Amino acid sequence: MDTMAEAVVDLDAIAHNARTFVERTGSDVMAIVKANGFGHGATRAARAALAGGATWLGVAGATEALALRADGITAPVLIWMYPPGQAFEKVLLAGIDVSVATVEALDAVAEAARATLTVANVHLKLDTGMSRGGALSDDWPALFERASALHREGAVHVRGIWSHLASAEEPDMHGLPEQLDSFDVARRLAADAGLEPEIVHVANSAAALRVPRSRFDLQRVGIGLYGVEPVPGEKHGLRPAMTVRAQVLLTKRVPAGTGVNYGLDYVTSTETTLALVPLGFADGVPRQAAGVAEFLLNGVRCPVAGRVAMDQVVLDVGDLPVRAGDVAVMFGPGDHGEPTVHDWARWAGTNTNDILTGIGARVPRRYEPQP
Repeated sequence: MDTMAEAVVDLDAIAHNARTFVERTGSDVMAIVKANGFGHGATRAARAALAGGATWLGVAGATEALALRADGITAPVLIWMYPPGQAFEKVLLAGIDVSVATVEALDAVAEAARATLTVANVHLKLDTGMSRGGALSDDWPALFERASALHREGAVHVRGIWSHLASAEEPDMHGLPEQLDSFDVARRLAADAGLEPEIVHVANSAAALRVPRSRFDLQRVGIGLYGVEPVPGEKHGLRPAMTVRAQVLLTKRVPAGTGVNYGLDYVTSTETTLALVPLGFADGVPRQAAGVAEFLLNGVRCPVAGRVAMDQVVLDVGDLPVRAGDVAVMFGPGDHGEPTVHDWARWAGTNTNDILTGIGARVPRRYEPQP
């Protein structure tokens, strides 16, 4: 290591995971690379996913999508979040698809298409029970009628229709059948309005693996793309792509009864060795995991001693032989006994997405294999 800390990203793992979803579902895959590729690096993750067989990319907003285009990525990209008054001209000129859920948004996209002499590819987003984004069922007839009119005019091309599932990763999948029933109703209403979108998509990572009814034409794969098994207790051969690690900066031998870090609320029970590791909550180590979290150091899991500081943690390594320069692993695939991102999510009382996207920008990413 030539830095104090780093996040090592296995691009072959991302390609493998994309390929796994393609093979398991027998349909196209949209690789979700929003939030800087869940912290892995959006452009690198996108290229790896496309190499693994993904055919689409999904990001939250226009800035993320345009950055992919600026990096030379030409694959189809869908955006689904934007503020009122969003200017769509640059988006349409870059060949980016836009999700719409209101008549107002449809009209704004159509106006930008006329101004740029393009045809806007849109995906109609429907709320089928998650109560988040998408049009409510009472608004579907008006949305479909307006979309059909603009489609006939040639300002927009209704390329897709989609929704999002609320509970596909939960053991009982509460509400999921009802959501799919509602989605079926929406598709029939869209057809009655003269809409025949070629891309229908509703499945996320979990649904793609365990709910065949949800697969349709395209699977939107987010957390699964980065090797996190989306369904607790199930294994589908996904390979975690990120390992976060740092060099020990300092060790010290202290007697029993020594308080450690802010508040001195961790007190050593015996004579022990403490190791200082330069990863803190500014780097994505969650403060709420203090007291239960562990790092792997020289083949042994060692507890975080005391609170997580902004730039560092202290490990209680007992009598383990440790010296400055040894490498402490926050999380990785788990192949060598190191904690996984699932472990950290459990310790912090959060989810794996939060842990991955929380790894801060000052932790440099190193990619393997090197291009």
